[in-house]
Amino acid sequence: MPALTKKIRALPKFLECAVERAGWRPTLGWLACRTVCEFGWKQPARWKIRPPQTKHPLLIRLGRSSDLDCFRQIFLEDEYACLRDIPSPQLIMDLGAYVGYSSAYFLSCFPSAKVVALEPAPDNYEVCSENLEPYGDRVRLVQGAVWPRRCTLRLSRGTFGDGREWATQVREFQNDHGTIADGWDIPSLLSPVGSTWIDLLKVDVERSELEVFGNGAEVWLPHVRNICIELHGSDCEQVFFRALQSFEFELQRSGELTICRNLRRRRDST
Repeated sequence: MPALTKKIRALPKFLECAVERAGWRPTLGWLACRTVCEFGWKQPARWKIRPPQTKHPLLIRLGRSSDLDCFRQIFLEDEYACLRDIPSPQLIMDLGAYVGYSSAYFLSCFPSAKVVALEPAPDNYEVCSENLEPYGDRVRLVQGAVWPRRCTLRLSRGTFGDGREWATQVREFQNDHGTIADGWDIPSLLSPVGSTWIDLLKVDVERSELEVFGNGAEVWLPHVRNICIELHGSDCEQVFFRALQSFEFELQRSGELTICRNLRRRRDST
């Protein structure tokens, strides 16, 4: 109960900011769903609403799903607002697309951009596909996870973070039981879209950044202009910034996000 009391006391300031960013309807709708979930009252399984940052409505799973928390971060807290001034991005890669909220945000914000969205978990992928379907051929949705090489991966949920849908992890398949997914390296994701540049690389891969930026990143990093990443621990942060040591960039923070803008080779790098 003390934790709930603390949340209630913090609500007025949060709601004021959320209304400013997303408007009354999404904010009050989110609050109603959050309250129903908090008290365990009867509720519908799904809810659809269009936040002002997207061109089409989005599906949200209710109950104990992490969708409401993801919706809050992206639309009510507007964590990606600082990226809106990226000049005319043509290709955005969304690694760890979850249920498509970030991809929908970018597709709506940047009408000339195409998005490659990657999500390994079948249940999340299904919702992601529904949420991104209205954007047509501007989206290439891939069921899989980013990895340093093409391989087969095993999905794991319940051992990291809060154990809910947005905390799905992957590791290389070793003949054990469980759901499997394709592992994709970034050059293989780039090849079908006919582009050599990634204008924005968004990464939220639940500690797979240790593998992705620790093995072979020097091959594809020179083709990335901006990175927006959620780093899951100090070891992930060390590996990430070590991979970028040959680059200059402008560093920003937004909520849980680390943003490296305008990547370019250091003049003294070989």
